[in-house]
Amino acid sequence: MNPGIVFAATPAPVPTGDIDLAPQGNFANLATISASSLVSGAIKLILVVAALLFFFMLVIGGIQWIVSGGDKAGSENARKRITSALVGLAIVFAAWAIITLVKTLFGVDIINLTIPSFQPS
Repeated sequence: MNPGIVFAATPAPVPTGDIDLAPQGNFANLATISASSLVSGAIKLILVVAALLFFFMLVIGGIQWIVSGGDKAGSENARKRITSALVGLAIVFAAWAIITLVKTLFGVDIINLTIPSFQPS
């Protein structure tokens, strides 16, 4: 039997000197995290999660209405869920509209919040 040709990998070179411990790739921006970026990120996350949550509650209410099959209590619960989801969705979009209005009128961008800092001259 002939085992054939075997290709072996060359060993990686051993690093010498100083090792670079700076963040690389996706973690390179970790050094620039500030309180304002955390707040603006949290606001964005809350708006998106709330909109998705209310949208799915609307869909679940619609499914409940279909499944109720004419049952008065089931269709009433579905109607309440749909109404609550629509009110919640309206509140989320109103909050987004207010944030946009504040940005337009006063120049304060809450979504990309920058907190002023004291710079000595």
